[in-house]
Amino acid sequence: MLRWIRQQLGFDPPHQSDTRTVYIANRFPQHGHYVPQRFADNRIISSKYTVWNFVPKNLFEQFRRIANFYFLIIFLVQLMIDTPTSPVTSGLPLFFVITVTAIKQGYEDWLRHKADNEVNGAPVFVVRSGSLVQTRSKNIRVGDIVRVAKDETFPVDLVLLSSDRAEGTCHITTTSLDGETNLKTHYSVPETLVSQSVSRLEALHAVLECQQPDADLYRFVGRITVTQQGEEIVRPLGPENLLLRGARLKNTKEIFGVAVYTGMESKMALNYKCKSQKRSAVEKSMNTFLLIYLGILLFEAILSTILKYAWQAENKWDEPFYNQKTEQERNSSQILKFISDFLAFLVLYNFIIPISLYVTVEMQKFLGSFFIGWDLDLYHEESDQMAQVNTSDLNEELGQVEYVFTDKTGTLTENEMLFRECSINGIKYQEINGKLVPEGMTDDLPDRSVSPLSREELLFLKAVSLCHTVQISYEQPGDGPGDPFSHANGFSSQMEYYASSPDEKALVEATKRMGVTFIGSHGETMEIKTFGKPEKFKLLHVLEFDANRRRMSVILQTPTGEKVLFTKGAESAILPFTTSGEINKTRVHVDEFALKGLRTLVVACRHFSVEEYEEVDQRLHKARTALQQREERLAEVFSFIEKDLELLGATGVEDKLQEKVQETIEALRLAGIKVWVLTGDKHETAVSVSLSCGHFHRTMNILELVQQKSDNECAEQLRQLARRIKEDHVIQHGLVVDGASLSLALRGHEKLFMEVCKNCSAVLCCRMAPLQKAKVVRLLKTSPEKPITLAIGDGANDVSMIQEAHVGIGIMGKEGRQAVQNSDYAIARFKFLSKLLLVHGHFYYIRIATLVQYFFYKNVCFITPQFLYQFFCLFSQQTLYDSVYLTLYNICFTSLPILVYSLFEQLVHPHVLQSKPVLYRDISKNSLLSFKTFLYWTLLGFCHAFAFFFGSYILMGEDTSLMGNGQMFGNWTFGTLVFTVMLITVTLKLALETHFWTWMNHFVTWGSIAFYFIFSLFYGGIIWPFLHTQDMYFVFVQLLSSGSAWFAIIIIIIICLFPDIIKKVFYRHLQPTSTQKSQMYSNRVAISDDFIALQPLSRAKNQLGKISLLRPTTRASAAWTPCAATRRGRMDAPGWAGWWSK
Repeated sequence: MLRWIRQQLGFDPPHQSDTRTVYIANRFPQHGHYVPQRFADNRIISSKYTVWNFVPKNLFEQFRRIANFYFLIIFLVQLMIDTPTSPVTSGLPLFFVITVTAIKQGYEDWLRHKADNEVNGAPVFVVRSGSLVQTRSKNIRVGDIVRVAKDETFPVDLVLLSSDRAEGTCHITTTSLDGETNLKTHYSVPETLVSQSVSRLEALHAVLECQQPDADLYRFVGRITVTQQGEEIVRPLGPENLLLRGARLKNTKEIFGVAVYTGMESKMALNYKCKSQKRSAVEKSMNTFLLIYLGILLFEAILSTILKYAWQAENKWDEPFYNQKTEQERNSSQILKFISDFLAFLVLYNFIIPISLYVTVEMQKFLGSFFIGWDLDLYHEESDQMAQVNTSDLNEELGQVEYVFTDKTGTLTENEMLFRECSINGIKYQEINGKLVPEGMTDDLPDRSVSPLSREELLFLKAVSLCHTVQISYEQPGDGPGDPFSHANGFSSQMEYYASSPDEKALVEATKRMGVTFIGSHGETMEIKTFGKPEKFKLLHVLEFDANRRRMSVILQTPTGEKVLFTKGAESAILPFTTSGEINKTRVHVDEFALKGLRTLVVACRHFSVEEYEEVDQRLHKARTALQQREERLAEVFSFIEKDLELLGATGVEDKLQEKVQETIEALRLAGIKVWVLTGDKHETAVSVSLSCGHFHRTMNILELVQQKSDNECAEQLRQLARRIKEDHVIQHGLVVDGASLSLALRGHEKLFMEVCKNCSAVLCCRMAPLQKAKVVRLLKTSPEKPITLAIGDGANDVSMIQEAHVGIGIMGKEGRQAVQNSDYAIARFKFLSKLLLVHGHFYYIRIATLVQYFFYKNVCFITPQFLYQFFCLFSQQTLYDSVYLTLYNICFTSLPILVYSLFEQLVHPHVLQSKPVLYRDISKNSLLSFKTFLYWTLLGFCHAFAFFFGSYILMGEDTSLMGNGQMFGNWTFGTLVFTVMLITVTLKLALETHFWTWMNHFVTWGSIAFYFIFSLFYGGIIWPFLHTQDMYFVFVQLLSSGSAWFAIIIIIIICLFPDIIKKVFYRHLQPTSTQKSQMYSNRVAISDDFIALQPLSRAKNQLGKISLLRPTTRASAAWTPCAATRRGRMDAPGWAGWWSK
């Protein structure tokens, strides 16, 4: 703690070195000038609060919210000066909001503390003083040697030293980190793999140097120096040597590793950081409205203060007895009196700012988010995956989307790859019945199971079966996954390939069917069987794939001792570096594959002489052992190696479109949403898929901005495209852009590029790097129109654009779960996007938009009579309402009806919304929260408030014989009458706005009115006699005993609501909107069951029973709100949903 304080004050700055040095087993140098580095302990702290700082820290965080801080100031003003209302009127609602929020946050933090203690106290084994000792996870230090057994989770970030395998490898799963379920192989360096016993580990003399902690899960730069017999051996370390905290050891009995990153410096902990906060358009509008109402509040307070002093300045008025000043008031300065009066009026009118608005909105978003997860229409039975909500703050933003940016592979397509064709030495081949058949020939060929292929065919198949990072698991009959190498011991097992890329798996499986089978990797050995004959290749180097090179390579030593490089990648990344082979023919074949919608890869090789390989090996070793700029140095060496290639051929792999992709894109287009496809695939493949999925129409004029070489050429092409669009404005245009041209377009021609894009119905960007996807989204998001954007993808390369867009959606696909973990929402299939936007988005938006407008409306109705009353009490700051009514108005009397409305309201049946996507346009551009709509609700509130006050005044205020004894109504009776009329009117106004009634709507609507009457009778007749003042004693009973009061209540309510009823009838029948037409249409449609009740769905099928039981039994869609009822009284799903609707 002291060190942290010193660092914050600048006296003890933290260590700023770019690298850290770790002495294995904490065997530090003996020389005196060595100063040990200080590292974090291994405690994980995910909690925000402690027992000591919870109250001050939580209060500080809550009062950073403007509304809370505003009401705190009002409360303090009420305490400091003589105000017309009790401090309780502001203090109690504020206390309620702060307390509820604090309890919620405190409980959540207690759960985090509980989880932290469980993790930090987990037992682990470390090597200390030559023996294996058990300790707690929190006690692990950097440099400790840790033992991890099979199926255990790694407690720290470890560099693998050794395992029980002879080759020093181990298998892990990183499901908890990135969602990838495939096994990953990690390696130890040769000099430490023999150190499996504790005694050998204790005798190990090694120093590890690595980068400082970094959140990137896939980046690790380091080197290890091992001293053996006085000689120092330096080996590079990379991600394949690092075992991440949170990953789990699989298929390996035990491993030993050295701790390099502990506690909050582990990569898992560094990834705890929150995503950047996204704010919805509704939230921005709400904050704007708050500022406007704050202006109204200040205006009313200033005007009242001025009028008070203007009235006092006229000598013709006698000052009433209740406005007599005290001695202190008469002696105080005029300025202080003016400020005091201004603050008093500010307190009197402060309830025009709704304190409970934020709490209600948060509750609405939190509770409403469950409906997405409960929607059976968004459930994918095959993968047993339901829709997932990662943030509820953006629910309403789903109803405002104007642009959708989508990835292709795994999003529009299934990401299930199937080998279809290939090109070898300029000849096209197809796979027919597991045989490689030249195009045009039949499969009636000699059996090749024992006959060798031609040299070119065989070399091509070997290259494909060896150039990859595929792993193998052997499933033993009757058991779970066995040892990946147990087949070598003679056990009968079934081989299963695992790959991070579906392309690689499809290609390796294809070569297996054709006679060249990849058997597995054993340390530095890769083994294949060529028509049953085993061959072993020594794996010398792996040149990993990266998004910039767009290729990966392996350097192998063949059984004959020859050194050869095999490489595969995109044709744009391979063909420019080839010097031999059938280059032109292969390029033509690649284009033909792409036109068929196939994913293409080009395969090449390079043979090294002894001298060439020695130079390559030295350069790679030097680059890989560098601690600074390792990536740049490796890229330079890779470019040196991957050149002068011999072209072997190309592959064509099919990736089928997902179900209903075309219908979904068409629905989005009808809804006024433009769809952009951003993909890394080549131009021809991307265009073919866009045509097949309906993104491009056959009648659409396709414009292209591709293969631009310079800024000037790109600018001229953009100008030509803009002219063509203007000349042919009557037809639809589609635009195709490649990554290279996009880079030029964004380098000074953004405005022209956006002009072209916005005038196109569909845009396709191909050959895109991940960061380019994010740049395109940012470019459109920050354009002058500020459109609402949505990005959807399934892979790690889509994370940047998902985070950049206003709404990010992850597809639960087959490329890990990074996209899901970094998204706001997650769905299993692209087709679910239609209902997510057109139904859920529509309802979320209209619900919360009405909630916001209604809150401001009912508070205008509430406070304006207070303002008007000051004209009749000579601005004496006398309150019209009792303090209890002031306190409970927003908390109890009017809160539940609008909350229930905002959860269950449905303007139109979900079927109609999906069948008529054009209805989505009615709510676009934040139309329900436009200034025009806001002005309507505000003016309506003022009109109703005037009706409440002057209606009560005219009907009752001048009558002195309203009571049986001739006594006239007093101030509190008049105020109670106004409050009663207002409460009933604003509640009935919400009832008029409600289109979808459930039993809960009825309960809270009529129950709120009934509760007010019951509470007022109880409050005035039972509670007040025991209080120190008798102002409200029997006031409400006295009011209700008057027939004139009942007459006034009924007449005023009719005066307020009758114009609304007339307006609704007039517009519905004479000038209906498209939404109102759809409402009438849906009412006329004979649907036997309005909704199918929804039962919460467990993710585990064994808890569900048969999923068919939860499927809709009528043609109505699966309901997504828990208030479904059938007109015949029959429930289509059992459970609580049935009870809910009874």
